[in-house]
Amino acid sequence: MSDSTPRHASTSVTERPTANSSGLTPIEKNGDFATKKLRRKHRPIGAYVAVGFLLLIFLFPLLYLANTALKSSQEFITNPVGIVTSPQWSNFSAAWNTGDFGDYIANTVLYTLAGAAIGTFIALVMGFPVSRGYIKGGKLWNALFVFVLFLPNALVTQFHLLRNIGLYDNRIGYILMVGVGVGIGPLLFSGFAKSIPTELDEAAAIDGIGYWRYLFTFIFPLARPALATIFILQAVWIWNEVILATVLFFDSSKWPIATGLNAFKGAYSNNWTLLAAATLIVAAPLIVGYVFIQKYLVNGVVGAVKG
Repeated sequence: MSDSTPRHASTSVTERPTANSSGLTPIEKNGDFATKKLRRKHRPIGAYVAVGFLLLIFLFPLLYLANTALKSSQEFITNPVGIVTSPQWSNFSAAWNTGDFGDYIANTVLYTLAGAAIGTFIALVMGFPVSRGYIKGGKLWNALFVFVLFLPNALVTQFHLLRNIGLYDNRIGYILMVGVGVGIGPLLFSGFAKSIPTELDEAAAIDGIGYWRYLFTFIFPLARPALATIFILQAVWIWNEVILATVLFFDSSKWPIATGLNAFKGAYSNNWTLLAAATLIVAAPLIVGYVFIQKYLVNGVVGAVKG
């Protein structure tokens, strides 16, 4: 006789915590709270304070310069360190027209792009074989790269050299002089190239790829962060260069913008508001450019240090 009573399977059901209205279970909620609490506990407050202090140190001169550039001459004399009350934006147009900065900027863009490109090419050609040991005395070359950084600029020698070859007071002569002033470029690229595996060189040699083709087809794309950093450092130096242009140029129409600003300072040294506006005009392209290229600068330096 069969048992008519229905048999219920005794299954063990695991009780799950109910989710709240936010969609999180109590366990997940507690875990999330603990994670946030741990993050708050390990938040480097001191680092934020230090960074803010350094940011204030670097921004204060720029803000003070902008504050001075927006004042009228009468307001500056009355309150030279106070905050501007009536901004005079016409100071920038007056400085631009009075100092002929349009022509100077055109010259500087030409010198900067051409000179920085030459310097970057030299750093690539010199730094790679030294880093690989393809030329004798690799350590000696690295020491020479460092030693060159501390040598003074041979202005008299450069002046006589350009005059004897007919490139004195010539844009090409100035571009060549600022281009060969590579500075830290070869040393920086040599350190970065060490991070590129040497197995790539061996594979290229097995495939029959020539040295120059390998250098510009394979190494150049891989080393773009370092090359961009070298180009930026070279460009900043050329943009701010004053002494060499003063010595090598007789015609003022060929001056770069930094030399033009130096001449402007001599003519309007008593007009502080106009001089401040002219200084901001000269510095503005570098400041704006750095905002967009800072990641390349950081990546290149970090790669060179790791190499």
